[in-house]
Amino acid sequence: MHSKRNTESPELDPLPWEGLHGDVQRCDHPGCDRAGEFRAPKGRDRLRDYFWFCLDHVRAYNKNWDYCAGMTAEEVEALVRTDTCWQRPTWPLGDWSTESVLRDRVRGDFGLGGGGSANGMGAGRGERGANGSGARPPRPRTEEEKALGVLDLDGPVDFATIKARWKTLVKRHHPDANGGSREAEERLKSINRAYGTLKACYAPS
Repeated sequence: MHSKRNTESPELDPLPWEGLHGDVQRCDHPGCDRAGEFRAPKGRDRLRDYFWFCLDHVRAYNKNWDYCAGMTAEEVEALVRTDTCWQRPTWPLGDWSTESVLRDRVRGDFGLGGGGSANGMGAGRGERGANGSGARPPRPRTEEEKALGVLDLDGPVDFATIKARWKTLVKRHHPDANGGSREAEERLKSINRAYGTLKACYAPS
């Protein structure tokens, strides 16, 4: 025997927040008592800290959101440039110094020496300039390159690698680990200065 089908219009189920008071996230807009279902960042420097709004107020918030508010034109330009390469460090085109260092290191590992071979293998731009071919002389090293040299690193590197290398050198050259050596103290100062330079270039903002 089948039960009689209910032909009356059923009542709509209440929304999840209806009838609740303290157990639901309310809209953060002043004076709004609707449920806050949509999150929005509290600021450029607080992208993981959110307001919770109802649909109407999150739309209004998004319409007025300006990520670059308060930034100078130079800061906006720098932001655009870093975002084009996913905020990874870059080097100018035509800069062969890093390639040359890496190539010479590989050649040294295989016992081939650091310079060019008799058959011309590895004769890069810097080597052509050294033999008087008229190529432009090597450019001066940047502060960043000097700092990488102090930490015995070659680019490209990331900040995690730089920080790990710095910690290793600090432990190795700390005066307390070297009998209070004055030389170790001076070496530690140069290491810390180099780390400060690279931190400004590589540390995530």
